Amino acid sequence: MPRTLLIALLLTTLAACSKPQPPEKERPPEPQAAVETHTELRDAIQAPIDKAKAVEDTVLDAAEQQKAEIDAQTSGQ
Repeated sequence: MPRTLLIALLLTTLAACSKPQPPEKERPPEPQAAVETHTELRDAIQAPIDKAKAVEDTVLDAAEQQKAEIDAQTSGQ
């Protein structure tokens, strides 16, 4: 009896450790990235980036003007 139980346990263990079967490839899964209906998160992330890009030219122009004013004041002395 113990020998039969040991063999049954060994066979069960070997069957449980066998390599899993690969899934059938009849129909590939549909890509989810192509769906454009769920863009709220992307838009929420992109909005501050776009706003910063729009303001960048204004900030650079103000920095140039400030630098020119500083140079004009320091060169006049």
